[in-house]
Amino acid sequence: MDVIIQQYFDLTIISENFGLVLKGFWETIQLSIIGGVLSLIWGLVLALVRQLPGRAAKPLRGLAIAYIDAFRGIPMLLVLLLVSGGLGAFAADGAIPQWLGIPRWFGKPDPFWYGIIAITLTYGAYMAEVYRAGIEAVPRGQMEAARSLGMSYGQSMRHVIVPQAVRKVIPPLLNDFIALMKDTSLVSVIGFIEVVQAGQDVYQTTFNSSALTLGALLFLLVTIPLARIVDKRIAGQQERYSRGTAGASA
Repeated sequence: MDVIIQQYFDLTIISENFGLVLKGFWETIQLSIIGGVLSLIWGLVLALVRQLPGRAAKPLRGLAIAYIDAFRGIPMLLVLLLVSGGLGAFAADGAIPQWLGIPRWFGKPDPFWYGIIAITLTYGAYMAEVYRAGIEAVPRGQMEAARSLGMSYGQSMRHVIVPQAVRKVIPPLLNDFIALMKDTSLVSVIGFIEVVQAGQDVYQTTFNSSALTLGALLFLLVTIPLARIVDKRIAGQQERYSRGTAGASA
C-alpha cells in the first residue's frame, strides 16, 4: 500500500509541480472550449446541409453524409497528424500562406491550432449526427404549421425546428463535449504541452506518476459535474415526456 501511495500520491512531487500541471490543464481547457464551440457550429452546419430538401440539394446532402461518415470513421489522432503534417508541408512549399499553414494566432503556437482544427473536423461530424437526431425528433407537423404561416424553409428551420431540436439534444452534446475534452490529450503527440504531457514530463524526470494523478484529478473536477448535469437534463426530459404521455392518455 505504501508503494502505491508513494508512486501515485507523492505530495511532495504534486506540490512541487502543481503549477506546471495546472498550466497544462489551462491549455486543455482552452482547447476544449474553443474546439467545442467550433465543433458545435460546424456540426449544426453539417446537419442542416444534410436535411436540405429537394433534388437540387442532393449533391450537397451526399457530400455532407460522406464527410460525416468519413470523419466518424477516422481516429482523431490520424486526423491530427494529417492536419499538422499537411498544413505545415503546404506552407513550406508555398502552396498556402504561412499564416494559414503555420498558424500562430492570438499568441498560441501552431500545434494548438492544429489541435483545434482536428477537434473541429472530427467532433463536428459526431455532433452533426446528434443534431440530426434532434431535428428528426421534432414532429413533422411543426414544419407544416410553420410553412402554413408563410415561413420559408429556412425561416421554419431557424425559428421553429432548430430551437426545439437543440433543446432535445443538450445531454448527448454534453456527453460529446466530455469525450472531446479527454481527446485533447492527443495534441501532445505533435509537441503541445497540455495537462497529460506536463504530467508525463514530470514522470520522465522523477519516474513517479503523482503528477499524472494530479492531471487525472483535474479532469475529474470538470467531467464529473458535467456528467451530473447530463443526468439531470435526461431526468428532466423523461419527466416532461411522462407528464405529456399521462396528459395525452387522460
